[in-house]
Amino acid sequence: MRAVRLHDHGDADVLQVDDVDRPEPGEDELLLEVAAAGINPVDTYFRDGSYEPVGVPFTPGVDFAGVVAETGAGVDGFSAGDRVFGTGIGNGGFQGAYAEYATVPTDRVVHLPDDADLSEAGAAGVAAVTAWRALVDHAALDPAEYCLVHGGSGGVGHAAVQIADAVSARAITTASEEYHGTLEDLGAETVLDYGRDDLADAVLEASDGGVDAVLDHRLDDYLQFDADVAATGCRVVGIGENSPDPGFSNDGAARSKDVSYQFMSMFNTPDLRVPLRGVAHLMATDELSIELARTYDLEEAAQAQRDVMNDSFLGKLVLEP
Repeated sequence: MRAVRLHDHGDADVLQVDDVDRPEPGEDELLLEVAAAGINPVDTYFRDGSYEPVGVPFTPGVDFAGVVAETGAGVDGFSAGDRVFGTGIGNGGFQGAYAEYATVPTDRVVHLPDDADLSEAGAAGVAAVTAWRALVDHAALDPAEYCLVHGGSGGVGHAAVQIADAVSARAITTASEEYHGTLEDLGAETVLDYGRDDLADAVLEASDGGVDAVLDHRLDDYLQFDADVAATGCRVVGIGENSPDPGFSNDGAARSKDVSYQFMSMFNTPDLRVPLRGVAHLMATDELSIELARTYDLEEAAQAQRDVMNDSFLGKLVLEP
């Protein structure tokens, strides 16, 4: 089979397509014929060694969807021909989706309903599971609550807008003007240009005086902002930052409203199958779609990893072997 591999950590140019033996599934693994593999920033961190180094050579890719080709001897509940999807981020994380075939542990894969698109599912994992964990598990978002999603055009952001809408919350999001119409179609009640000078006032107006939950992907930029636009009892879930030292300029805004902060990493998900099943249900019922900005083949994996870090787009990039 063909697989994208790197033999040394480095920039995207270290990625190459090799001819390798098709793997055999272990006791509790599936051999998957890969239909699609999501391109994530985290893939580039494993490639360049920013995250704990993986032994080389190895094949990157943590998100996947495809068809089961073979099952390990100890596997129950899956059979050859089943459509499945999943993600490898978690304790004992999986790598290897940038390939024609991959072996996948059964503790991070679920069945994919027939009505769900394989390519969308291949790109769903990290983005949709992060959004689900943030809004459903940590923020416990309720119907009719106002939910602010920073960066609605991103992979996590556009999934979060749809998850908020699916639970009948009222999604307010920020994005460049070119993406406003699409985000409204995906379920956002209000879409605001993130660069406007009066953004805080606009959020307060759109939320009748304050939001009940926030999904924040850039805490170093918005930690204080979140407190300023919060309603009493607001839950802020932080999933990332550009600088590791976010701080308040006035924490009284948070204390006076009993704002709670939950900083999360998808790495800590106790059982990845739980949010994956929720995501699968939303995809099957057309309440969640993963917008595919571009698709790539194996030979274009290096360009895909450059684009995921450098380009502006709505949704996700996906590799289709």
